[in-house]
Amino acid sequence: MTLIKNKSFKWSLDFTRSKHDKSTDNVSPPGYSQSAGQNGTELSKDSESNRLIIKKSWDLALGPLKQVPMNLFIMYMAGNSISIFPIMMVGMLIVRPVKALFTLQTTFKTIEGTQAWGQKFIFFIGNCVNIILALYKCQSMGLLPTHASDWLAFINPPTRMEYSGGGFVLS
Repeated sequence: MTLIKNKSFKWSLDFTRSKHDKSTDNVSPPGYSQSAGQNGTELSKDSESNRLIIKKSWDLALGPLKQVPMNLFIMYMAGNSISIFPIMMVGMLIVRPVKALFTLQTTFKTIEGTQAWGQKFIFFIGNCVNIILALYKCQSMGLLPTHASDWLAFINPPTRMEYSGGGFVLS
């Protein structure tokens, strides 16, 4: 019994030591450094704020690219039928990136520095990818005029190679 009481386990806390005991087994918490005391606080605050501004501006620039998987899911869920809800979904897939492209300068008005041009370019590319996805969805729904018969009245539309119906054989 006394052997178990005196043995210290790896994850046990010992509250019997005094507060003034300076043992070496205490470790500094993550992110704590002794060198950032009184002499470097102003410099570290300035660099920390610059780092946060750059991080937030890159988050803003990468926002449209982060929306691509969600837009793909919305496109899948909308289906290829021509009805009001899929057309509204595709309309919003086109309108949001176009609005974002028209407000590009006001979006990045407060961002300055060497990385601002790259962030604007990534933001522009992300919105263009979303517009291309929306146009692909319009084409797969048959909303884009891609054949000559869509433009000219005297040309016959392309002939269908296969027909399908609701469970009935069509001859």
